[in-house]
Amino acid sequence: MTEATDMPAPEREGAPLKIGDVAKLAGTTPRTIRYYEEIGLLPASGGREPGAHRTYSQADVDRLIEVMRLRTLLGVSLDGLKELVEAEDNREALRREWHEGVPDPVRRREILESLDDHAERQLKMVRARRDELAALEAELLERRDRIDRRLRELDDEPATA
Repeated sequence: MTEATDMPAPEREGAPLKIGDVAKLAGTTPRTIRYYEEIGLLPASGGREPGAHRTYSQADVDRLIEVMRLRTLLGVSLDGLKELVEAEDNREALRREWHEGVPDPVRRREILESLDDHAERQLKMVRARRDELAALEAELLERRDRIDRRLRELDDEPATA
C-alpha cells in the first residue's frame, strides 16, 4: 500500500471519515460525537447523501479534538464549553474578515477590539482554572505535610513489643 489510493479511506488525505473513524482519531466514542452535535458543540452539517451515513472531514476531527481539549483543560460545563465554541467561531469569522482585507478603519478597530475581548475572556477562564489548581495543590501539599508529621511522630514513639 504505497500509493494514497491503496490506503484505507480514513488514512487518505481528505477522504471522508465515518463516525467510528472519527471517534478513534479523537479518542472518544461515537455516542459522544452524536451528543456534541445534538447540543451544538459540533456542527451537524456534514457530508451525507440520502440514506447514507454522515461523513466527516479532518476539519471535523480537529474541531472535536479542540473541543475536548478545552473541556479537559478548562474544566468547564457543557454549557460553558458551548459558549466558548460559539465565541471561537465568531473569532474565526472575524479573523477571516480581517485577512480578506477591511478598508474601513472603524471596522478594523471593531474587529481588533472584538478579538481582544475574546482573548481577555479566555485569559480569565485560564487564570481561574490556574487559581483553582493552585489552591488544590496547596491543599494537597498541606495534607502531605500532616501525614509526614504523623509518620515522624510514629517514628519517635517507643517501640512496643
